[in-house]
Amino acid sequence: MKFLKIDEIAARWGVSPRAVQLLCKEGKINGAQRFGRAWMIPEDATRPIDRRTREGRAYDDDNQPLPRKTPFLYMTDLYSTPGTADEASLQLLGYHEARVLFEAEVAYARGEIDKVYASASYLLGKHSGFYAIISAGMLLAQCAIWNGDLEMWRAAKAHIAEAPAVNDYDRDILLLAICAVDIMLYNVTDFPEWFRIGCFEPLPKDALPAARVYYAKYLYAVGYAVATGELVLEDIDGLSMMRMLPNTIEPMVSQARADNSLISELCLRMSCAAVYHNSGDDEQAIRHIDRAIALALPDRLYGLLSEYCRVMDSLLEQRLSAIDPEAWRIVKGLYRVYNEGWSHLSGSVRGKSLVTTLSAKEREVAKLAAFGMSNAQIAEKLHMSVSVVKQAIRITSEKTGMSRREFAQVL
Repeated sequence: MKFLKIDEIAARWGVSPRAVQLLCKEGKINGAQRFGRAWMIPEDATRPIDRRTREGRAYDDDNQPLPRKTPFLYMTDLYSTPGTADEASLQLLGYHEARVLFEAEVAYARGEIDKVYASASYLLGKHSGFYAIISAGMLLAQCAIWNGDLEMWRAAKAHIAEAPAVNDYDRDILLLAICAVDIMLYNVTDFPEWFRIGCFEPLPKDALPAARVYYAKYLYAVGYAVATGELVLEDIDGLSMMRMLPNTIEPMVSQARADNSLISELCLRMSCAAVYHNSGDDEQAIRHIDRAIALALPDRLYGLLSEYCRVMDSLLEQRLSAIDPEAWRIVKGLYRVYNEGWSHLSGSVRGKSLVTTLSAKEREVAKLAAFGMSNAQIAEKLHMSVSVVKQAIRITSEKTGMSRREFAQVL
């Protein structure tokens, strides 16, 4: 592909070089790449429509490129204030695909999975742009989790992998999307090196808030796998990695606030809370849970909260039911659906049969047993008697058909 300089493009389009430079910075020219201080633009790039003009306002093209270089529109500053999700989509007037995606992502955050599926199917059934295809594929993968549908999951990953990447930036975004899909099921293998070390330099800045969210989930999954013995890392065992993770995730929470990315802050806070909770520091976990709830309730983002019930045991229930009992009733119902689907799909992907019949307390006891804690340690941590712990472990063994050493395989 041949590239032109800003001056050459400006002359071709009949605008000032400054105008072209601003369009590049705003991500409105597909394929534009920055090298040092200079921008290089594909020779065949088309001039973006100026929607401030009469011509621009009248222009209606369903396939306009997204206004941000990221398939995670709701994890940008387009949505920065609690209670404004519906109003935020008005910023995307004139960008049909972007608005469909944004509203579908918000619907997902609310647990409205039928709406999400309809939007994903619509976008994948037409000739959408690169970022729209990536995002629609991810939305389809999320629907597959809620439905426990392995074929839908595979189709979603295929759509993402086949998105029309034209340069290295696109290919890195595609890899990030695949990472995000895999980490939904706590898969911690086959990630590119730059993702595993948390180096996001290959990504456009619009994608950074989302990259941090999925990296935090990756770190949690690795910490959990190490704690249960499913993953062996040199000189790291038990909960030692889990206890170190707040030092990495806390700064990402602060960065999400600085980025004015509400969804990213909510998700990072819940990931940080999960790490604190598993490390035994519920005081710090509650600090993040309460803030996440405050971000979620004004726009009814019950779907996102329900996803974290699995890793928060009964702690999220305690906090949310005290703040808003009706919200907890809705979240609890959504979690039953999500947990059943997630367990079925995760078990299918990993070739295991995950148990969904454990109570919250039985699951928490089983998880700590999988972490290698003794009955006495579990009893002390959960403020219960050793006999109650033994009973919970016995019930879990009966429901799963496995010994405590094998609990990690079915949780």
